Amino acid sequence: MGGKQDGEEAYGKPAKYDPTFRGPIRNRSCTDIICCVLFLVFILGYIVVGVVAWVYGDPRQVLYPRNSTGAYCGVGANKDKPYLLYFNIFSCVLATNVITVAENGLQCPTTQVCVSSCPNVTWTVGADQLLQKVGEVFYTADRNFCLPGVPWDMPVTQSLQEELCPGFLLPSTPALGRCLPWVNSSTPPELPGIPSNTTISQGISGVLDSLSARDITVKIFEDVAQSWHWILVALGVALVLSLLFILLLRLVAGPLVLVLILGVLGVLAYGIYYCWEEYRVLRDKSARINEVGITTNLGAYRNVQETWLAALIVLAVLEGILLLLLIFLRQRIRIAIALLKEASKAVGQMMSTLFYPLVTFVLLLICIVYWAMTALYLATSGQPQYVLWAPNASLPNCEKVQMNTSCNPMAQPMNYSCPGLKCVFQSYSSTGLVQRSLFNLQIYGVLGLFWTINWVLALGQCVLAGAFASFYWAFYKPQDIPTFPLSSAFIRTLRYHTGSLAFGALILTLVQIARVILEYIDSKLRGAQNPVARCIMCCFKCCLWCLEKFIKFLNRNAYIMIAIYGKNFCVSAKNAFMLLMRNIVRVVVLDKVTDLLLLFGKLLVVGGVGVLSFFFFTGRIQGLGRDFENPSLNYYWLPIMWKTWRGTTAPWTGPTTCPNPS
Repeated sequence: MGGKQDGEEAYGKPAKYDPTFRGPIRNRSCTDIICCVLFLVFILGYIVVGVVAWVYGDPRQVLYPRNSTGAYCGVGANKDKPYLLYFNIFSCVLATNVITVAENGLQCPTTQVCVSSCPNVTWTVGADQLLQKVGEVFYTADRNFCLPGVPWDMPVTQSLQEELCPGFLLPSTPALGRCLPWVNSSTPPELPGIPSNTTISQGISGVLDSLSARDITVKIFEDVAQSWHWILVALGVALVLSLLFILLLRLVAGPLVLVLILGVLGVLAYGIYYCWEEYRVLRDKSARINEVGITTNLGAYRNVQETWLAALIVLAVLEGILLLLLIFLRQRIRIAIALLKEASKAVGQMMSTLFYPLVTFVLLLICIVYWAMTALYLATSGQPQYVLWAPNASLPNCEKVQMNTSCNPMAQPMNYSCPGLKCVFQSYSSTGLVQRSLFNLQIYGVLGLFWTINWVLALGQCVLAGAFASFYWAFYKPQDIPTFPLSSAFIRTLRYHTGSLAFGALILTLVQIARVILEYIDSKLRGAQNPVARCIMCCFKCCLWCLEKFIKFLNRNAYIMIAIYGKNFCVSAKNAFMLLMRNIVRVVVLDKVTDLLLLFGKLLVVGGVGVLSFFFFTGRIQGLGRDFENPSLNYYWLPIMWKTWRGTTAPWTGPTTCPNPS
């Protein structure tokens, strides 16, 4: 007994029963003021960075392509011409560094013109057409791809020398606003004067790969914009199902949990039976796994007896583990059921807590959108630089022109003495104050993203903890419950504990930044590492992952103590750790059992609405009328990947019962 007493006192003495305690104390003061001031100063600097990015940045450099004169396609005077056509795409794809060309907005040393549609046929200027007029070859033949203002009666030869009209056209497909050829063709056509079609195909593939991620992102935004109302409908259905589940927990928590457990056991039992039947049928007939080998055709494994035997073993092990857990943890399951009943009662008395996740979602959305817009504006803060360029600088009339000197494409007059002389885009400037500090500003933005997101999550945890603590310590319910428990907890948290939340969020942010840096180093050195170095790197990553999980768990319980007792972060974290260690078995078992029971409910809601969304967006639900037609999407799976409501009550209701177990 003495050793046990000493072990308990090693983690502090439990709080004595206080019949006058009425939940979150009201007489409290501001905590962690230094961290609060530091956080507010950081946010002020974050706002300044956003203003600087907004002043100097121009996201049109990324969203819209530019023509040779620097004008954007798809906006302004070129509103009806959203695509960019390269007169000689090979000047891009045959460059020594295709990635650099792509990063510079695919501005290549060739004439670029905004067009209303990309060409869909292969065409080259014939020898008999060189003596004809531009209007006869291009305008009347529906090949109006010349620069604006080219005269009708200009000879075709002159227009080609000055690159005012294209010498050939290729069937092209728009890729992020650029007309790039041979996307759907495996064999490029033979063109005169082009050294290697294989090299061209490889170059175009490199350009397409550099744009694929950006093109997919644009399509995802299009899908969201087209199906957002149906996503809201699915979220509404999920909300109704979640409310029904919470109501059932309050009324028939015991039978409902029993049905869920028996349902899982039944599904596993049926899976075992089905796998055994398949294995028995294929035992003497099918091929063995060593005969099939490794193949990308997953259907081939369905006819292999080892596949069903492995599935049978896995399901049997899961069934056995679940049965053992039910036998040895039956008392804990009863406590977990009582905990769920108490949580459902709390939600019934404070219905506003069901909608607080919307506040957290909106705040998180603001943090992410602000960071994304700031990063985009910072990345496009460089001013475009233009230089003089001509297709053939060795011509007599071009020798006097200083090529590669700066120019203004909007004001530079055309010098017709040098055929094809143009003011073309070269790169974005990197000499300004913002450009020299661009890397540091982006790092500041990433730090701001992590810190603000963690602070918003901490705010939600502390607010809900305060609200549910008010319910738990109310002796006479609902008379002793505050009129607006959630609003009171929200105001109290912001007024007194902003610094404490910032302190905990900063600790978690530093660990997450360390993980990001480690992942970056690992990606850069992955090809040159030896097995020992990879093992060490893996150990570091595993340790940081465990540290992040531990800090998240400790922070959550520290925020609960802050919401109840109003102490600073360090004291609250210490008290929370001591409390958890004194009740380690109860905390671990109840927390995991409750999470498991709530997981069954989440799977019910997510599975039901997910299956319904799948059948709707794949067009398998017919007969609903035109008002309920499913939209045509690029990726039908995108709107299905939605999140349902989390069970937010159990993580806070459980720990609040520990300080007063009597």
